[in-house]
Amino acid sequence: MYRGISTFTLDYGKCPRWLFERMVRLGREMTYVLVDEYGPDEFIKRIADPVWFQSLGTVLAFDWNASGLTTILTAALKEAIRRQERELGLFICGGKGKTSRKTPDEITGWGERLNLPEPDIKNLVYNSRMSAKVDSALVQDGFQIYHHSFFFSRSGAWAVVQQGMNTQNVTARRYHWFSENINDLVCEPHSGIATQVKSNSTLNLAAKTSKKTREVSRDLVSTSYETLARDIQILRKHSSELSKMIAVKSGKDVVTLLSLSDAEFSHHPVKLENFFESRYLKKILAKLCEIKPASYENLLATAGVGPKTVRALSLVSEVIYGAKPSYEDPARYSFAHGGKDSIPYPVDRPTYDQTIEILKVAVAKSKINAVEKDKALRRLTSLNPDVSS
Repeated sequence: MYRGISTFTLDYGKCPRWLFERMVRLGREMTYVLVDEYGPDEFIKRIADPVWFQSLGTVLAFDWNASGLTTILTAALKEAIRRQERELGLFICGGKGKTSRKTPDEITGWGERLNLPEPDIKNLVYNSRMSAKVDSALVQDGFQIYHHSFFFSRSGAWAVVQQGMNTQNVTARRYHWFSENINDLVCEPHSGIATQVKSNSTLNLAAKTSKKTREVSRDLVSTSYETLARDIQILRKHSSELSKMIAVKSGKDVVTLLSLSDAEFSHHPVKLENFFESRYLKKILAKLCEIKPASYENLLATAGVGPKTVRALSLVSEVIYGAKPSYEDPARYSFAHGGKDSIPYPVDRPTYDQTIEILKVAVAKSKINAVEKDKALRRLTSLNPDVSS
């Protein structure tokens, strides 16, 4: 499975009631078949695969690249299994907008009804919150998260499907997580595919290559606030006075200025933003210096820490201490299965065929009328590109 993030055109409007009800009906039958065939943990694993998720949404009703697929498909699946969650061993929490903020309470409610150990419930809630923080604060790609859904099984497997919007270029981006694939919540935790439409001003602190930046950021708040404030003052001075220079600390109190090319500096945050006029930011930085988080994950998990705090510490780490983060958009590919002409990349035929066959089985075994079944199979067949060349 390719790693990355999917991007789609941003849809407006509301899903017609008749279409939503049809999606619920077909989604219910397919979910029953898939859980019966493969079990709830495997279903969650499939949801975490954007190839499979996108294919499922297309079979149920949507165009391949429609952003509305994410929110409506998740809502349809949540409605489809309502009052059958215990029987299936599958639970869906959260959703779009205000509903997304109810995710922790919904997870807790299910955990209590299932008599799950309290530490397990807290861990599920923590993973839900951290996935949202990572995709809003560590992966700063210009997409504002507006949809967050959390899928989990009784055995503890979980997946996150969340989506952000960029109103400037009118696109949406979906982020997938799967518990089994994650070794570190703050270092490349996603599973998925990506768009060929990339941002040229992404700060990606979840990248492996940003490890040093994360370490230095954590070290900065492990010292006294006075020491951090001194570094901030150095940065403030040079960010206001310099247009194409970057400060690198080469000794205890010695600052050497290095020139940057136009290309290197065109999107550099020193030029774009002055973080250090915010009283709230100063308060959060002082709080972190008092807490002295043991890890970067602990730093990010601290209440009040958001994108601006992360950017500020990253900037100090880079400009003063030379720990440059990744500015590369984590997006890699544009479509799940590639193209017949190898654009944006060659077709991954095993993944493609497996996706199609699993969904064909689910449609064939679902208890829906013959007309709807035929339409679903036709939509599924339409996903198959001409790969004969």
